[in-house]
Amino acid sequence: MSTDERLLDRVRAAFAELEPLPACIASAGRAAFGWRVPGALLADLTAYLDAATAGLRGGARLLTFSGPGVRVDLEVTGAGEVAGRLDPPAAARVLVRHPDVSLTCGADESGHFVLSGMPAGLVSLVFGLPDGTSIVTSWVRL
Repeated sequence: MSTDERLLDRVRAAFAELEPLPACIASAGRAAFGWRVPGALLADLTAYLDAATAGLRGGARLLTFSGPGVRVDLEVTGAGEVAGRLDPPAAARVLVRHPDVSLTCGADESGHFVLSGMPAGLVSLVFGLPDGTSIVTSWVRL
């Protein structure tokens, strides 16, 4: 065992004794690997507008996710409904990932979709396109 390995073992032991990692954090970290979608295009959150804080009526939140050659626009209402649009337009299977539940729906040929009963908390959307490619949004709190 090298000096570096011994040092790392001592550091791990110190953290385990002084500030142990909660089991729920370790479990969530391991579960995150199961949510990976290898080869998918990542669409990051690039715009966020909360209508209520912007002085607009309605109270909806508007989110835009962008990636290489793709864009996903979402309108989130307080009633747990999300209306969205995939650009470029395409029919797709839409999967909502959430730590406790998953929901699915379909986007029509124009890329429009509606999801009802969206859970509060962190979510990510996965779009399965007819050609076999996938688009994954970054995680966002709804």
